[in-house]
Amino acid sequence: MNNTVLITGASRGIGKAIAELFAENGYNVVINYRSSDIKANELYNKLVRNNRSAMLIKADVAVREQVDEMYAKIKSAYGGVDVLINNAGIAEQKLFTDVSEDDWDNMFDINVKGMFNCTQAVLNDMISNKYGKIINISSIWGLVGASCEVAYASSKAAVIGFTKSLAKELGPSNICVNCIAPGIIDTDMNASLDDNAIKELKEQTPLIRLGSPEDIANLALYLASEKANFITGQIISPNGGFVI
Repeated sequence: MNNTVLITGASRGIGKAIAELFAENGYNVVINYRSSDIKANELYNKLVRNNRSAMLIKADVAVREQVDEMYAKIKSAYGGVDVLINNAGIAEQKLFTDVSEDDWDNMFDINVKGMFNCTQAVLNDMISNKYGKIINISSIWGLVGASCEVAYASSKAAVIGFTKSLAKELGPSNICVNCIAPGIIDTDMNASLDDNAIKELKEQTPLIRLGSPEDIANLALYLASEKANFITGQIISPNGGFVI
């Protein structure tokens, strides 16, 4: 039986690249999304046309009831989840003095509470099965901080602390918990940057380019594989040498 992966925020960018790569490698792929109906359906239809095993579920990961309903559908179809990739997230550039309480709460609801909800939803079955891979997507800014992104960087730092702690707790159950902290990746999240800003970022990166969503997907596939069974609690940052 094929392993099943749940990818949150999978309709575009890094999540989409992960979904496509895992589908190519024989996984049952559950595509979660919140609002990008057109892009999510395009991805789902593409996978199905290519004879991939896929399921499409619209759910807000910040709302526990919706997450529980999503997992019930997955369990009915596939028996559970072998790999959880907590990828859903938002970003915002704003001076800290301009960040409202609602801005802060929304950032943490999606980037941190969503991870909490999805992990708790799948965990009892993983513990019973004595097997599971949990991969959390953080950011380079969660490692080093970023001016005008205090809320975002703080939420991504929380993802790192969550990963390290949960890995220690779940190790005896043979569940690996790791974190990917990407550098500057060429996705819609960075579409607001102008050409000069992109040029400067490339020049600051030793590999002289931005990362691609596929760069992150390849790492996620490795961490989900049997080849990574002795890797847990790690924060791996594919960033082209931007931070060493």
